[in-house]
Amino acid sequence: MSAHGDPIPMTARRAGPLTGVAEVPGDKSISHRALILGALSVGETRVTGLLEGQDVLDTGKAMRAFGAEVTRTGAGAWTVHGVGVGGFAEPADVIDCGNSGTGVRLIMGAMATSPISATFTGDASLRARPMNRVTDPLRLFGAEAHGRAGGRLPLTLKGAVTPVPVRYTVPVPSAQVKSAVLLAGLNAPGETVVIETEATRDHTERMLAGFGAGIGAEDTPEGRVITLTGQPELQPQEIVVPRDPSSAAFPVAAALIVEGSDVLVPNIGLNPTRAGLFTTLREMGADLVFENERVEGGEPVADLRARFSALAGIEVPPGRAPSMIDEYPILAAVAACAEGKTVMRGIAELRVKESDRIDAMARGLEACGVTVEEEKDTLIVHGMGPGGVPGGATCASRLDHRIAMSFLCLGLAARKPVTVDDGGPIATSFPVFEPLMQGLGADIARAEA
Repeated sequence: MSAHGDPIPMTARRAGPLTGVAEVPGDKSISHRALILGALSVGETRVTGLLEGQDVLDTGKAMRAFGAEVTRTGAGAWTVHGVGVGGFAEPADVIDCGNSGTGVRLIMGAMATSPISATFTGDASLRARPMNRVTDPLRLFGAEAHGRAGGRLPLTLKGAVTPVPVRYTVPVPSAQVKSAVLLAGLNAPGETVVIETEATRDHTERMLAGFGAGIGAEDTPEGRVITLTGQPELQPQEIVVPRDPSSAAFPVAAALIVEGSDVLVPNIGLNPTRAGLFTTLREMGADLVFENERVEGGEPVADLRARFSALAGIEVPPGRAPSMIDEYPILAAVAACAEGKTVMRGIAELRVKESDRIDAMARGLEACGVTVEEEKDTLIVHGMGPGGVPGGATCASRLDHRIAMSFLCLGLAARKPVTVDDGGPIATSFPVFEPLMQGLGADIARAEA
């Protein structure tokens, strides 16, 4: 069942080449952080290009519940009148974060060092995801967390009355955990230090610096050490959100596997902690060209052109996983259309995303006639070459937007149509996916009621 209603079966069929310009939505990671840091600043923050998917809208509702004024002024244009660091009010009702693991974990961090309590919940997918990885370090600040077994939602978080700064080494590569600790450190006196042995996406650090926080990072023998000085007065900002590379991955991948395609995706964020997929695709032989490279709002961006390519399977370096963790599902679909096998190791984190993404892709690819091998932290896809995937299957999306979009993209290149049992969750991150892909020439349609 869809996260927000009845299931929406969708089918993708092989058609002509994909051509044109793909105006993908704003970056989801940056959109979440813009709303949260805007709420923690003093004055009016203006955001343009905000992703208006359900995940981000739920974060906006949460910021209102904590006392900030969050207003939509136009398409992708929003203002946030913040309450300042430590200024959150206690919400009157349960905070429903829908499908968003990023939203709930960052919001928990932002409120954990204020003397208030809040109860968090979400959809069935989010309620199944572990929260201990965030609540454990938040307890070090003095917060208390009471949830279901395994620290799962619904969960009540009681913020620290007298927070203390912490020094915390992130046990697994996770930008969400790192960001939650840094946001909690904002209202703790002194210096909060986060150490990560593998670098993850650094949008939080970049944006904190932009809002005026005292933050620095250095590479040391123990890892990347990030130091934040607590209790700043954050200054409101004008934020232009670049387009989301994780969303761009879908029209880009579809262009690479549908013969004759030529698609331009403008203004894509190319933060080096997010660009692993594009590096990997190029190593597979993808015709990807970055045009008009520039810097906007402290983030590197470019226009990305993707053309149909004869791809070859490769072994993806495990160390690249943090920079492309959300893109492995679509990479698996692309790998099915390459020649030879593609080996993806070090991806155990995929098992605790919106779904067990390793299992979801393995089972769906098998149903489409593709041979796969699966281990705890590994997925190996035996490619069938351009146009070689049989298709003809219905794949389970498992309330996971990226699984649904990945199989729909595969269906555009498979010999027979590919159906997903529920495309509803796509709206959480990419609400214009259907019309955008159809505008490029894709044959993607909802099943008739």
